[in-house]
Amino acid sequence: MPPKFSIGMKGARLSRSAGRSGGRFITFEGVEGSGKTSQLSQSAERLRDLGWPVIETREPGGTSVAEQIRDVMLNRGNEQLTPLTEAFLVMAARAQHVEEVIRPALAAGIIVLCDRFADSTLAYQGYGRGLDIPSLRRLNRLATAGLEPDMTIVFDVPVTVGLQRRRAHREVNRLDMESVAFHERVRQGFLQLARQESHRVKIVNSGGSQAQVSNLVLELIEQVLQRPAPAHRRDQTGMRRSRVG
Repeated sequence: MPPKFSIGMKGARLSRSAGRSGGRFITFEGVEGSGKTSQLSQSAERLRDLGWPVIETREPGGTSVAEQIRDVMLNRGNEQLTPLTEAFLVMAARAQHVEEVIRPALAAGIIVLCDRFADSTLAYQGYGRGLDIPSLRRLNRLATAGLEPDMTIVFDVPVTVGLQRRRAHREVNRLDMESVAFHERVRQGFLQLARQESHRVKIVNSGGSQAQVSNLVLELIEQVLQRPAPAHRRDQTGMRRSRVG
């Protein structure tokens, strides 16, 4: 199992002197009820308080078209959806989302915090549903034109705990109703992805208090902000500013 960052570290000191040209793309992942959505909102609020430009978005969704696809995919009445249909729905929503929201924001130098992205497809449709992982990776490269997150934070919690949280606080959707065994396969998928791509995917134990987890998440985000943005994003930002100016 990949190492988890421990809870109780000092609060994050987000450097405002880091290079701000070029956006940053950070994704939040995890099983149902892991707390990722709440942590994303808290992180965005704290970043804005420090003067960073941030947008919050989600998958499937983030655009009008993609939100309609989300409704189809998560509707409890659509139990007949096959795993492959599910995967194609996700990819279609992602292609629209990347083109309409994510890439323009990154080119404008904005931090994009996204609730789920490609790793969820591998975990849910791959490890969970049993679809071929290499094929899903190829489809994802097509849908995103090769876009990858600068960092992915996976919030890890025992499946039974996460499902209890989820089912107690909101109306459940089609995926929430899947078996514990399915969600356990998804969780193990996320952990496997972290082992394979430890440079990008960071596991956070989300069993602590929200404040403790939030501070730890901001420490991870600080690592991303202190690194130079990918060259193509810096170039895009520079081109945009030169046109405006």
